[in-house]
Amino acid sequence: MPEVTQLIESHLSSQCTFANPGSLHRLGVSAMESFENSRRRVANVLGAQPEEIVFTSGGTESINFAIRGYLEANSRKGKHIVSTQTEHKATLSILEYLSQCGYEVTYIGVDDLGVPKWEELENAIRPDTALLTFTHVNNETGTILPIRTLVEIKNRKNRSAVIHLDCVQSLGKIPFSPQKDGIDLASMSGHKIHAVKGVGAIYIKKGIRLQPLIIGGGQQSGYRSGTESIFLAEAFALALEKSVENCEAAYQKVTRIFDLVSAIIISCGGVILSPPDGSKYILNAAMPMFEAETLLHALEEHDIFISTVSACASKNKKVSHVLTAMGIDKTLSRSAVRISFSRFSQTDDIEKISQAFEQVIERYAL
Repeated sequence: MPEVTQLIESHLSSQCTFANPGSLHRLGVSAMESFENSRRRVANVLGAQPEEIVFTSGGTESINFAIRGYLEANSRKGKHIVSTQTEHKATLSILEYLSQCGYEVTYIGVDDLGVPKWEELENAIRPDTALLTFTHVNNETGTILPIRTLVEIKNRKNRSAVIHLDCVQSLGKIPFSPQKDGIDLASMSGHKIHAVKGVGAIYIKKGIRLQPLIIGGGQQSGYRSGTESIFLAEAFALALEKSVENCEAAYQKVTRIFDLVSAIIISCGGVILSPPDGSKYILNAAMPMFEAETLLHALEEHDIFISTVSACASKNKKVSHVLTAMGIDKTLSRSAVRISFSRFSQTDDIEKISQAFEQVIERYAL
């Protein structure tokens, strides 16, 4: 994002950037004012209060902080957690860790579109259920979670249970307000909205306590110790504001690109695995005549960069746990790739993509 690039360049030559916000001198006070202003800007976009926003290093830290931090600070409320089989590895890994620490995790199934099976959720929530953790937009398929249904079932079965949402893939792309939507904790990442890598945030509903992951000087109201990064916080705030500024227009443009690329893939013998009503920023497709990694590297030669399942887990080379949970055939899953779009994607690229697929099929198809 050009505005973020300009912001960072200006910060690199500013004394305020390198001042410690905890210092009492003029530069320190100015740095803290800048940091708190960034917090207010993020809160304003989300319809939250500034004190409900804590800056982190990214999505993984936010997810760990939300889940582990809540459970450790509220152990008397129960040791039962409900989630799905299609969560990001950041969530699944912390849940696995907690299960080894005496917590019980119930994973409910999803249908062939990746939507939670609501009857299973009804049966899973218990009086000792402390936390429900779900993904707003699935990072592999783009499946959008029906938040209202989730909240209604939770409130009917156990109103005291807390809901955490992984909003990494939805932030700035799909309208979302944790307060209005009835969400207690929400994890976010900066690089998905064209800020920079290394910054994220977490929304913590007023009145909810979390045990901090990082202990030290007590910065950010004791929630995250460590000297605050002024330019990272400001980059996050600026990118978020710009992302929601023309959110609807950007989504319409991306939808056109999604549809055009889908048509190219289908015309080449491919299969679209993303649900019809999912996020148009994520296209999951399979080309049965290719292994996924073969297609990845073949398109790379044309400067088209895609990924096999989640980029965070692609080096593992296992069949996608998300597609498996959706009941997708393993043979098809091995051919599945994820194509990501952004507000900066252009329809002018479609001809290049079409030609690339034609040439790749001619050269590499099994």
